[in-house]
Amino acid sequence: MKLLETYQTFYFVGIGGIGMSALARYFNASGKKVLGYDKTNTKLTQQLMNEGIDIVFEDLIDERITSLHHEDTLVIYTPAIKVLGILDHFNQNNFTVLKRAKVLGLITEHTNCIAVAGTHGKTTTSTLISHLCKEADLSFSCFLGGISENFKSNFLYNGSEYSVVEADEYDRSFLNLSPDWAVVTSTDADHLDIYGDKSHIEEGFRQFAALVPEDKKLFVRKGIEIGRDHHTYAVNEKADYYSDNLRMDYDKIYFDFHTPTETIKDFVWEVPGIHNVENATVALAILHKLGVDFETLKKAIANFKGIKRRYTKHIYKSGKIYIDDYAHHPTEINAVVDSIKTFYPEKKLVVVFQPHLFSRTRDFADGFAESLSKSDELVLLDIYPARELQENFEGITSDWLLEKVTLNKKEVSNLSDAFEKIKEKDFDILLTVGAGNIDTLYDPIHNWLSNN
Repeated sequence: MKLLETYQTFYFVGIGGIGMSALARYFNASGKKVLGYDKTNTKLTQQLMNEGIDIVFEDLIDERITSLHHEDTLVIYTPAIKVLGILDHFNQNNFTVLKRAKVLGLITEHTNCIAVAGTHGKTTTSTLISHLCKEADLSFSCFLGGISENFKSNFLYNGSEYSVVEADEYDRSFLNLSPDWAVVTSTDADHLDIYGDKSHIEEGFRQFAALVPEDKKLFVRKGIEIGRDHHTYAVNEKADYYSDNLRMDYDKIYFDFHTPTETIKDFVWEVPGIHNVENATVALAILHKLGVDFETLKKAIANFKGIKRRYTKHIYKSGKIYIDDYAHHPTEINAVVDSIKTFYPEKKLVVVFQPHLFSRTRDFADGFAESLSKSDELVLLDIYPARELQENFEGITSDWLLEKVTLNKKEVSNLSDAFEKIKEKDFDILLTVGAGNIDTLYDPIHNWLSNN
């Protein structure tokens, strides 16, 4: 296969995806011609266009496509897109067409690649590792699955000795990577449309872990069976690397960090949740193994601002609190709601949730119902279909899911009516949560609460 450097043009099919957009930014920053297609115009696609990337939102074979030549154009696609005329055109006309993960693997194969995998926690962990690398002024680049609040992007180039990548388990994409270092945060059942059952997704993570050449460069959350030697990490229980003595002072969380040989007291940051201290623990472990001193790491942890839509929190003059989060699996929703209930046990919580995918809603309906029933009131939005069609999932609707929720105060809404319904609610804390286009509610809600 030709080297990536020999291509002058890169066409992205599904360019608006968070992982795809990071790659598009990489090639755009490298001076290549970058263009692409996506189904929906979003904030992220607008930002890409502002950066000089040409994007279309209709599945048409126009002059911009017919003028491309297969000799100098590489087509990159996301496996989430199954049927598309543009993709058919490239396949039928001898273009080289590669998955995103394959291209990411080619970019990072000549770096010390730090790959973070897991059904939950990989975005926060990879973003935090990248932030720590930046604060330690290491030579690195990163390709993230979320928008870093520190970088204001999902891509950063600060050199090429190391690379930090989010290793996506969907469609077994992470098996295309060549990690020198790796983290496995969790192996909960998800993407059952791909894996079939939990045992197969666990096997997928074991295959990913087997790609790491050295045992001492593989870090796995304690309790996960990964099939080979590795470092363990945990919170509130002993492991090779672990954190404990968690306490909260106002909005700051303090914790102590333990290596196999020493204890470093009083790390402090503002990212809530025990699960996030767990993510911090493995990030600190890796940076410690890379030789970064703990004074630098303490300062870096303290100024970590988090990731957009990962427990993004605002407190208003009225006393109301608004939290926005990307959680789209029952385990993730539990982590967010449990953190809110821990820190604000007396406050009334209204949750607005948008289910993501008919298959995930079907496969985890009872789990969703249990986690959503922890709120005081629920507005359940219509299911965001993404790559799926309602006709293939007869009876799987938000009304069907709502019946399983045990709350008295609950209702289904479409997205366009949701904001007006929210304004009528009585709440102390509002949580919007989901991975579809529920993020379009963020600005209206934030502006409304800021002005009232």
